[in-house]
Amino acid sequence: MKKINIFNKIACLALGLAVMMATSCTSDLDRFPSNDSTDKEVYNTFDGYKEALAKVYGGYTLTGNSGPAGSGDISGLDEGSYADFIRGFFNAQELPTDEVMCIWSDDGISGLNYINFSSSNPFTRGLYSRSMTHIMYANSFIQNSADGIVNGKGFSATEVQEIGYFNAEARFLRAFQYWVLMDLYGNPPFVDENSPLDDMPEQIKRADLFAYIESELLEIKDLLQEPRQNEYGRADKAAAWALLARLYLNAAVYTGTAKYTEAATYSKMVIDAGYTLKPNYEDLFLADNNLNNNEIILSINYDGTYTRNYGGTSFLINSSFTAKLETDHGLSYGLSGAWGGNRTRGKFSEKFDAADGRKLLAGDTPVITDVTDFYHGLASYKFRNITSAGVGGTNTNFADTDFPLFRLAEMYLIYAEAVKRGGTGSDANALTYMNLLRVRAFGNSTENYGSFAAVTLDEILDERARELYWECHRRTDLVRYGYFTTARYMWEWKGGTKEGRSVSSHYNIYPIPSTDITANPNLKQNPNY
Repeated sequence: MKKINIFNKIACLALGLAVMMATSCTSDLDRFPSNDSTDKEVYNTFDGYKEALAKVYGGYTLTGNSGPAGSGDISGLDEGSYADFIRGFFNAQELPTDEVMCIWSDDGISGLNYINFSSSNPFTRGLYSRSMTHIMYANSFIQNSADGIVNGKGFSATEVQEIGYFNAEARFLRAFQYWVLMDLYGNPPFVDENSPLDDMPEQIKRADLFAYIESELLEIKDLLQEPRQNEYGRADKAAAWALLARLYLNAAVYTGTAKYTEAATYSKMVIDAGYTLKPNYEDLFLADNNLNNNEIILSINYDGTYTRNYGGTSFLINSSFTAKLETDHGLSYGLSGAWGGNRTRGKFSEKFDAADGRKLLAGDTPVITDVTDFYHGLASYKFRNITSAGVGGTNTNFADTDFPLFRLAEMYLIYAEAVKRGGTGSDANALTYMNLLRVRAFGNSTENYGSFAAVTLDEILDERARELYWECHRRTDLVRYGYFTTARYMWEWKGGTKEGRSVSSHYNIYPIPSTDITANPNLKQNPNY
């Protein structure tokens, strides 16, 4: 539903800030955008700073300066299909896994479905380009909100403090996008607010980027506002702790050195910050999930009236159903698109007990035998554009449903896995956290785990699948467990065969897009691409 906060500014700001932020094309992605005259105008008032911050946040929500399409941030790619962050992140994190398969024949879909992607895949290029563009937006804001620039402009002490929070938030958003690039692409180019404007950036090694992200988050975690004190949808200390927990859980993948105690420590900091589970799991993903929701730590906010694009939760919802599916199963998705593309694979849906309230799946044929038939595999109705009262959103073409980047349930599961892997923590706490999720899922304690000692790592992975599906975690999880490319875990159509097969380990990270390799001679392609 309508969000009365900073993000209502995004749509009207996008066009006005286009000059300052510089529309990107592929060969520009490694350059730092700046326009001195426009910067002076925008950053001359406190409201100007807040509006510029809205544009930095808007890099998650919008794909360009007009909305829903027509003046994209990234040229050379279809704005609706390839330029949105969540659409690209979902495709990269979910389609190659046991959770999702897409029936569409768009260029690049089959490569993702079958873990056979190349450096010319437009979906992986689009996500890479979106993340780099978002980093440039953040760099511009960080540069213009530094203490040495803000001081002396005549702002009040309160305004100076607030701009300091803005600066830390932009640094958090940049750190998050660098985490995305590190996790998916391994060794991206690196630019910050001090990078020379006309130089092609050098590539940064994955372990070095880990160290940079870690140091940024450790520094800004004390510069952000206290947990749950910021405007809805803006980063605070808990968001930084949550990203640190996620970063440390995967540290062995990124650097070769495990940091499970640190993962347990920071997830526990979030857990102790006053968040609570939303009583009804289904309500977390509806059009009014911005209301009375003390579980979401940080969200990407959507509004069917003010922030329209063909990605985000509009994509997640429309791609999940057809009109026939709604009729056959008595469902309402709240949107009119009914694109009918994404459905779950059988290896995923079989993880649910019938009574599990998180099983928001519909259909009659769980296992996919015909990859072109939407009704093979179960459809998800996890994300919908209706309210918890059953009322439609503000628009039938674009969703109001917000996307949770971080929520408390993930922190429970990070803590449990980190402790199970040997991190310092409490078995009793880990068991409590996992059982809180089970009680919500089943409505009582009958399906609770009896002891944490008996819980296996694979059971934690399955619990993550049931709790966090379609929230862009699965590929990262399978890589961490050594299951993504190997023969240790199979699902239908893995590697392009009905039975599933192992694939080369070089697919554990995506290739740097060939267009950027060509444009920047400082970049070296990831091995075997």
